[in-house]
Amino acid sequence: MPKTPKSYPPPSRRSLLRALGGTAALGALAGCGVPAAYVKAGDRAGTDLSAKDKRLTWANWPLYIDTDDDDATKRPTLDAFEKRTGISVDYIEEINDNDEFFGKISPALMNHQQTGRDLIVMSDWMCARFVRLGWVQRMDRAAQPNVAKYLDPQLSSPAFDPGRRYSVPWQSGITGIAYNHRKLGREIRHVSDLWASDLKGRVTLLSGLDEAFALLMQGNGVDITKWTAADFHKVCDQVQTQISRKQIRRFTGNDYTKDLVSGDVLACQAYSGDVIQLQADNPDIRFVVPEEGAELWADSLMIPDLARHKTNAEKLIDYYYDPEVAAELAAWVNYVCPVPAAQDVLASSKDKDTAALAENPLIFPDATMRKHLAIARDITSTERVEFAKEWNKIVGL
Repeated sequence: MPKTPKSYPPPSRRSLLRALGGTAALGALAGCGVPAAYVKAGDRAGTDLSAKDKRLTWANWPLYIDTDDDDATKRPTLDAFEKRTGISVDYIEEINDNDEFFGKISPALMNHQQTGRDLIVMSDWMCARFVRLGWVQRMDRAAQPNVAKYLDPQLSSPAFDPGRRYSVPWQSGITGIAYNHRKLGREIRHVSDLWASDLKGRVTLLSGLDEAFALLMQGNGVDITKWTAADFHKVCDQVQTQISRKQIRRFTGNDYTKDLVSGDVLACQAYSGDVIQLQADNPDIRFVVPEEGAELWADSLMIPDLARHKTNAEKLIDYYYDPEVAAELAAWVNYVCPVPAAQDVLASSKDKDTAALAENPLIFPDATMRKHLAIARDITSTERVEFAKEWNKIVGL
């Protein structure tokens, strides 16, 4: 059974990442200033040492896995995997920013060299770049029966990776609106509510292009699975207008949580996982999926080219898709669980607080909420240079 989450959870992975590394710092590199270096499918596999060398190296974000109450160096689900399989995992919390990590390992991948990692976790918009460049290996789904059976259908076939052959969601989440209901004194139901006169100067938007644009487009009634350049430019014009009106207090990384808690901000773009944690201390803070919809995103596992322990990595991925394991992880990280079957596991817990997590729609979205969630098509390499330049100028990056 999953352990009961702490009453006061630590800062979320997304709340920490921008404090550790800025997304704008490597904007030129992320904008595909990197020379084209496509790797053909037949050139991606290295010699797999898994059968004789029972280990793997896994690069992940900070605070993105369960830890022991009394010893933060212990990770119960990962420790159990090592004991069950005999595979030793070198778990490295070295990914603080998508662009930063892309810049760190791209020279090796461009030059068809090993990265020293068998498994990495990237946001799906960055996964799309790896897949397009041929920098990750196709997984053997026959060796991953749990993934095949339990992967959330809504996450199972993004445009950049139909069938999820090159990526598997680690955790998922929703970008929506958080607000302080008591201080605001009313509900928020629409994206356009952010522009109400009683919120002047007390609204924040996310500064990252990939984090911010989809929700704002949805406020305009756009189907974000097939948005256009015209849709993007319209959003930029609208945001510029709100800046001129002094409606927007500032653009933020995940430090929006501080402004929301202090009351300096009454409404903001926010991530579902952050809000679950904030509500532990302040039940007046609410998260809303606007009636126009919200973005469903994922951070996904990938196996880089020439990884030396591919089979071991595939086993670990499949292990985390066992509903019992997925439930234990979900009880700690509080993001949208990519294994819907884990909901029944949590619901059957004898611990009341743990069982209550099964009813939280920000961990297990119900059918009504899912109708309002969509996965945005990724920004192409051609679009990114132009769009990033325009967006960064607006937000001051």
